[in-house]
Amino acid sequence: MKLHRIAGEIMGFFEAFEGSRPALDSREILIVRGMSRKRMNADDMSRELDSLIEHLGAAELDLLSEEGAALIGVMDEQIRSCVEVGTETDIGGIHRLKESLEDMNFSVEYRLCMADETGLFVVLYRDRSGVGPCFVEAVVSDLSE
Repeated sequence: MKLHRIAGEIMGFFEAFEGSRPALDSREILIVRGMSRKRMNADDMSRELDSLIEHLGAAELDLLSEEGAALIGVMDEQIRSCVEVGTETDIGGIHRLKESLEDMNFSVEYRLCMADETGLFVVLYRDRSGVGPCFVEAVVSDLSE
């Protein structure tokens, strides 16, 4: 229930709770996707993510740091325990995801952070033209075991 509560806080913060749905829901990891109803342009996304981290009382991790790589590794293992993934663990996968979205004309911002034995990875992306909503994806991982 802790994962659902935290994911609910994230989606609620971005006014993306209504219509959001889990892409993966297990005891250890929860991935939720939704569309924000908040009015934010691409220039606001970074600031909004920083406000979310402050709201959650979380500590941001550098993706390329030892702690960041360890968290991504744990999240990857948790995902692989639920679904089959055809590639090896690779920290560069997040950069490729960002590049892929940018190639499709999206502006992308993300944060990796920790809060109360919980790992969080939150991605915001929206069309560069400003048309359409801002999409929210949250990965919430239980690290208490």
